[in-house]
Amino acid sequence: MIAETHTLSRAAARVGKTQAAISMQVKRLEQIVDQPLLTRTGRGVLLTPHGERLLVHAQKILRYHDEAFAELSGTGLSGTIRFGCPDDYATVFLPHLLRGFARRHPQVLVEVFCASTPRLLERLKGHALDLALTSHPEGEKRKVIIRREPFVWVGFLGSDAASQNPLQLAVGDPDTLDHQAARKSLERAGKSYRIAYATGSIAGLTAVVRSGQAIAVLTQTAVPPDLEIVPPGRGLPPLPSVGIAVTLSSERPARLIRAFADHIRSVLPTL
Repeated sequence: MIAETHTLSRAAARVGKTQAAISMQVKRLEQIVDQPLLTRTGRGVLLTPHGERLLVHAQKILRYHDEAFAELSGTGLSGTIRFGCPDDYATVFLPHLLRGFARRHPQVLVEVFCASTPRLLERLKGHALDLALTSHPEGEKRKVIIRREPFVWVGFLGSDAASQNPLQLAVGDPDTLDHQAARKSLERAGKSYRIAYATGSIAGLTAVVRSGQAIAVLTQTAVPPDLEIVPPGRGLPPLPSVGIAVTLSSERPARLIRAFADHIRSVLPTL
């Protein structure tokens, strides 16, 4: 958990123990292996090289344990899940969601398709996906929202792109929420802008922002460490938040799909 959360306090909360208890367990483990396993940096608590090596072995042990338990107890599921995830959530959420489900159901294969929410909804409607994480605007009542993420203005460290006139924007396709939020907020504030780059690729957006030529709108969770959230004092208008929901392609999904959807609903709010 420490490797995933990068803080002792959040790791302790996930496993239902105190931070002091987690710290003592780490110290005891370091005494056993006679090596430092953690180091504190400006980015939080990180694993040392020895800690990384131990993590690999620990993950193997857990995987073998879960496979054995699932096989002997008969509780493990098997099959293939076609799962869709927005690009901006993939890096942050996918590793935790997939790893946790695989531990409980090692015989399940999850095929992942990453795209913007409009493209995911199209594939769900055509039954090319079984379920997907989807983003929804504030006030939408049709979905059960399991997590909310604020939109933020994002620029490159040291760039003056946020002060340009007109503002140069790197945004998603016209039907995506970041594109719509950026335009509506700027038009409401009477601030001039120009769509300098529009694409469904989050990699393309962040590449343009890294060039220092434009700013983007991302969910706060998706902001890479080498980019900065533009502070309110730069004169940019406030942005709305988005809600994240689990959307299924069928009203009567198979047991395997229901299990994965329940897993996402229980885990995502804690990440």
